[in-house]
Amino acid sequence: SGINAEYWGGIETGSITEIFGEFRTGKTQLCHTLAVTCQLPTDMGGGEGKCLYVDTEGTFRPERLLAVAERYGLDGAAVLDNVACARAYNSDHQTQLLLQASNMMTESRYALLVVDSAMALYRTDFSGRGELSARQMHLARFLRMLLRLADEFGVAVVITNQVVAQVDGASAMFNADPKKPVGGNIMAHASTTRLYLRKGRGENRICKIYDSPCLPESEAVFSIGNDGIGDSKD
Repeated sequence: SGINAEYWGGIETGSITEIFGEFRTGKTQLCHTLAVTCQLPTDMGGGEGKCLYVDTEGTFRPERLLAVAERYGLDGAAVLDNVACARAYNSDHQTQLLLQASNMMTESRYALLVVDSAMALYRTDFSGRGELSARQMHLARFLRMLLRLADEFGVAVVITNQVVAQVDGASAMFNADPKKPVGGNIMAHASTTRLYLRKGRGENRICKIYDSPCLPESEAVFSIGNDGIGDSKD
């Protein structure tokens, strides 16, 4: 689809790709689609591996995977068998799950690790300015573990992130869309590629390359259907 062509054919392995945007922009749907497409053979643009899905907001839906699997002509039961989903309940638990992920990755071939969403639990576990430095240290440790998994096992790591409105006068005045991803510089430096999703017309969504070491800033339009992420609808 357009998003694939613009993104040079896929998610980079061995690094972190961050997808951020408001609610209902397709972050979780994109993750669900990737959880299936990573199992496709390499000649079909897949990763020929399993998917590990860390769900922090309770938004993982197996029936979505079945719909995407059907679209690609894959066996639904086999696709579900190849996706290991773990629900995280607080930020310590989220970090703990990465240790289990490491053990699982030594046993069989994984192509993708998804964390949806990376920041949600941090925003509730740590509140106010007083706990900001503790939060950022904890987050840095989590992201460093993610990077190590990506590096050690050659998996693609995809994390989703929320946005916050920028309230400092000048940027809000001259910027038509004054939203920035949560997590500050620590998040910005850990993710190699950052994709910004926003709403378009109707079911369409717009994906913008916000930051990438090798791709120019550009946009692609896609739509959210019953069978995952697809081409834009006119």
